[in-house]
Amino acid sequence: MRTNRILAGASLALSIALPAAAALPIQKWQQANGAQVWLIESPSLPILDVEIDFDAGDRRDPADKSGLAGATASMSSKGVAARNGEPALDENQLGEAWADLGAGFGASSGQDRMSFTLRTLTYPDLLPKAVALAARQIGEPSFPEAIWQRDRQRWAASIREANTRPGTIAARTFGQAVYGTHPYGYDTTEETLNRITVQDMREFYKAIQPCRAKVSVVGAVNRAQADQIVSTLLSRLPNGTCQPLPPVAEVPALSAAAERNIPFASAQAHVLIGQPGYKRADPDYFPLLVGNYILGGGGFVSRLAEEVRQKRGLSYSVYSYFAPGMHAGAFTLGLQTRPDQAAQAVQVSRDVVRRFVAEGPTDAELKAAKDFMIGGFALRIDSNRKLLDNLANIAWYDLPLDYLDTWTKQVEKVTAAEIKAAFARKLQPDRMVTVVVGGDVAASRQ
Repeated sequence: MRTNRILAGASLALSIALPAAAALPIQKWQQANGAQVWLIESPSLPILDVEIDFDAGDRRDPADKSGLAGATASMSSKGVAARNGEPALDENQLGEAWADLGAGFGASSGQDRMSFTLRTLTYPDLLPKAVALAARQIGEPSFPEAIWQRDRQRWAASIREANTRPGTIAARTFGQAVYGTHPYGYDTTEETLNRITVQDMREFYKAIQPCRAKVSVVGAVNRAQADQIVSTLLSRLPNGTCQPLPPVAEVPALSAAAERNIPFASAQAHVLIGQPGYKRADPDYFPLLVGNYILGGGGFVSRLAEEVRQKRGLSYSVYSYFAPGMHAGAFTLGLQTRPDQAAQAVQVSRDVVRRFVAEGPTDAELKAAKDFMIGGFALRIDSNRKLLDNLANIAWYDLPLDYLDTWTKQVEKVTAAEIKAAFARKLQPDRMVTVVVGGDVAASRQ
């Protein structure tokens, strides 16, 4: 019976929805250990989602050991050590324990942060056990050597396979050209993996301390319950003096345009064009968000789609996006086209960007973008998982607590002049990186 209840509850939790106009009061406080907590109470279903973020993402990787953050996050879930009379658990025993609870726990690493996520039902016979098990994984990972040797071989094999695809080559070349020596541009290779040891992971994991935790909680718990849950989750971590982490340099601006034309025997040429963009804290965030929807983020209704796809048939899909983070994430324009059309597709795309930066959007384009983005806002918060993602971003970037309540107002008040000015500040069309993999190299140089 309990298994059926767990499965039914988990299935129902996936469809949890909030009214589009509902206020989303966010509570925030700091614990005595220094951990900061953000909470959205969502009592309609007995489910809890937690994300704990630390400044231990890929930007903290050593240049010669790219992949260390990702390896550390992955290996933290491969076993827990025996402590305080509790037996050690290997990865199979952990998997069985989570299956018995009908809950899930995971760790991952992105460009800026290492994240631990917990999803569980809040029934009193399940919640304490799930929280206690998650606390063991966070605080007492065993980093088993044999498992790392196995996983490293698997990871290396996946890299070798990925290196046979033009998309992988294009993305790697683009990242290195845009970011230079900044960690955002580091590439994980077989060589960097071979340099990573279990001891490296244990040293890297020392950054995981309660005083550095930003914890996001969404679910059927009140503030007192959430505070106790967070305390338990972090209770097995060392609680020493928290020293500031060393700063990470900013992404350098490009001083000149760069072109990389890479021969590759493929049916489609892969094209990436871009440059460093902006940090998430930039005040131009909303003008750039709305403006990019018009330029290339709006799918088939974007300017790039109209010029590249509809008018000329050069590509089925063309897109653009910004990836703001703790540092200036890239502005990226991407498409695939026939190799003999690569030069024309590149030129048309560049012209569209150049014209948009110089002129900005039309009033009709701006209205259509606002109508779509505001009308679709409810889909950004229609599940616990989406709420948690939004709350974690609010926590990580120290956004206002009313950010979700005012999001549509921020979009609505963006003007065409603000978009034009923001794009002029952020993009330099004559200093972008262009990567073409599999295109007609001779034609691309004409």
